Amino acid sequence: MSAPVSRKPFAIYAITRHGIGIARRLLDGRLPGADLYVSEKLAAQAPPEARALALPMGPTLAETWLGYDCHVFIISVGAVVRMVAPLLKNKKVDPAVLCIDDAARFTICVLSGHVGRGNAFTERVAGALGNQAVITTASDAIGTLTVDILGRELGWTLDDPDRNVTAGCAAVVNAAPVMFVQEAGEPHFWPLDQALPPGVAYTTALDGVDPEAFELLLICSDRDVQASHPRHFQRAVVYRPRTLVLGIGCDRDTPSALMERGVDHLLARHGLSPKAVAAVATIDKKKDETAILALCARRAWMLRTFEAAALDAAPGIENPSATVQRHVGTRGVAEPAALLAAGAPSLLVPKQIYTEDGAGRSMTLAVARIPFPPRAAAAVTGGVA
Repeated sequence: MSAPVSRKPFAIYAITRHGIGIARRLLDGRLPGADLYVSEKLAAQAPPEARALALPMGPTLAETWLGYDCHVFIISVGAVVRMVAPLLKNKKVDPAVLCIDDAARFTICVLSGHVGRGNAFTERVAGALGNQAVITTASDAIGTLTVDILGRELGWTLDDPDRNVTAGCAAVVNAAPVMFVQEAGEPHFWPLDQALPPGVAYTTALDGVDPEAFELLLICSDRDVQASHPRHFQRAVVYRPRTLVLGIGCDRDTPSALMERGVDHLLARHGLSPKAVAAVATIDKKKDETAILALCARRAWMLRTFEAAALDAAPGIENPSATVQRHVGTRGVAEPAALLAAGAPSLLVPKQIYTEDGAGRSMTLAVARIPFPPRAAAAVTGGVA
C-alpha cells in the first residue's frame, strides 16, 4: 500500500455511546471537518455525516490508514495497538495515533509523536476536550531539543533523516555534551528568551570546534559540510535551513537541462546545498521563461521577479554590465535579483556565467544568503563550559 499524495487531517473512531459524545465535542471544537467513523450498531445516535464502521475494524483501518495525518481512537490503548500493529511501516510514513479514554480524562499519544506530529495533535485534542495530554517521548517530557524535527516549523529539513539522528536524540535527552553550530537560518529554533537545554552549547562557526570534544554536533548550515569539514560531519546531524536565493539571468529559450546543469555546477563549485535554496529570483521579463519555471517546479523553489528599475537601483551589485543595461534596462539581473529577494546587503556568490560547447545559450547565476540576527548572548549556553 503506498501513501497518497495528500492526506486529510483527522479521522475519529467511536464505538460506544460515550465515545460518540466525545467525538461530537471534538467536531464542535478544534477539529471541524474531521471524518467520524461510528460503529454500525450506534449509527442512529451519531451525527448525520458520520460514516458507518463495521466491526471488527481491521478492514476499515486498512483503507483509511494512509488517508489521514492523525487517527483519533476513543478506544482503549491496548485494543488500538493490536489493530494498528499490522499496518505499521516506519516513522517516516506512519500517521499519528491518539487514544482517548471513554471518560475523556486523557488524550494519549500512541504513535508518531515527532515526525508524524502526534505530540502536537495530542495537545490540540486535549485542549479541545479540556483533559490531560499524555506525551511520553523523552525530549518533550523533559523539555529539550527534538532532534528529529528541530526547525521543521521554520522550513528546516534534515540532510539525511537516517544519519546520526537516533544518536542525537539520545545525546540531548541524556544531557551529554552537544554543540549546536548555526551557520545559517532562523535563530528562534529554540525560544529566544530561554537558554538552550543542559548539555547543549552554541556557536555560529564550525571552524574552531573540536568534534572530539562533543558526543554529537548539531549543524544548521547551507554549506556542503561533508566536503568542507569531514571530521565534523562524521559525528553530526545536519539541518538545511531555507536560506539561499539563486539569482538567474538567461538567454531566451535556454534549454531546461542546460539550466539544471548550470545550477548544480554553481552550487557544487561553491560548496552549497541545493536543499537550502529557498527561491529563484530574476527580472520580470523572464517570469514566463520555460527553463526557470521548470526548475522551480521540479525542485519546489519559489520564484521571485523584479522590474528592471528595482534591479538597477539595488545596492551591492558587484559586476554591472553595460550590455545588460542596453538590452533590459538594468545593470544586472542575477546579482540584484538575488540580493533583493534575500534582503541581503552583499552577495554570497557573485555573478558566474555558465554555458556549454555548442549550447548556443548561456546564463548568469549568483547567490545571496537570507540574513538572520544571531541569538542573544544570554540565550546561547546550555551548561557546557
